[in-house]
Amino acid sequence: MKKLLFQFDTDSHPSVFDTVVAYDGGADHVIGHGGLTPENVTALVEGAIFTRAPKDKKNTAIFVGGSNMAAGQQLFIAVQRHFFPGFQVSVMLDSNGSNTTAAAAVAKLASNGSLAGKKAVVLAGTGPVGQRAAVMLAQEGAEVTLTSRTLARATQACQDMKARFNVDLTPIEAADSKSREVAIKNANIVLATGAAGIELLTPEQWQNNPNIEMMADANATPPLGIGGIDMMDKGIDRHGKIIWGAIGFGTLKLALHRACIAKLFEDNKQVLDAENIFALAKEMA
Repeated sequence: MKKLLFQFDTDSHPSVFDTVVAYDGGADHVIGHGGLTPENVTALVEGAIFTRAPKDKKNTAIFVGGSNMAAGQQLFIAVQRHFFPGFQVSVMLDSNGSNTTAAAAVAKLASNGSLAGKKAVVLAGTGPVGQRAAVMLAQEGAEVTLTSRTLARATQACQDMKARFNVDLTPIEAADSKSREVAIKNANIVLATGAAGIELLTPEQWQNNPNIEMMADANATPPLGIGGIDMMDKGIDRHGKIIWGAIGFGTLKLALHRACIAKLFEDNKQVLDAENIFALAKEMA
């Protein structure tokens, strides 16, 4: 029986990246649907849960993606509301690679030493990856600050993560390079999760900071988010700090994404979100 993955995307066009990884993860066919909301997903979910016998439902799964994390979370919840005993399929949330990218980055940082008690700063952290990474750092025991160009956006992101994960994050406004330098002054860990092609820190702003122990940058599009590092850095030492570039931990991200897809087809009761995706990432790291 064919393994069918239904890609439910909140954007107009389902992600090509997610489609490719889905095939690499073991799906036989990937069927993409774009522009989905909690209001229009009902018939699609019913089609997925009613068509195969109970013993065969493990061969059908749903992947929720899209660029908007909040919209993805709402769709992910809405999909599960249509499940009932005997009629459900496995489902995964990874809007904009949020869970898998964040999990890979934090798992690699954690592989270099305990994060408990460390001061961590997530730069430009209001996007999907930044929010989930901030949560994972906090769950590892770090004291986490999340920056944004506006305090309102940083505050809203911290409140959203508090509501979802019950973790305390500190919002900071850091609208320019100088303010970001101030934000990381006492940081032990710095994770950059800004938009592609935007430099958040210059080399001079971090290289001589004696407090920084580890850094990671999720941006693989030049210029990188953290100047003076290389996207291929894999836990190497630069200026006394352990550095992870986007491709450096991206190998784990892709392996993790593929592993999660494979896991969806183990049975029909998998629900993969930040917590269990991060747990798997730490095992794989």
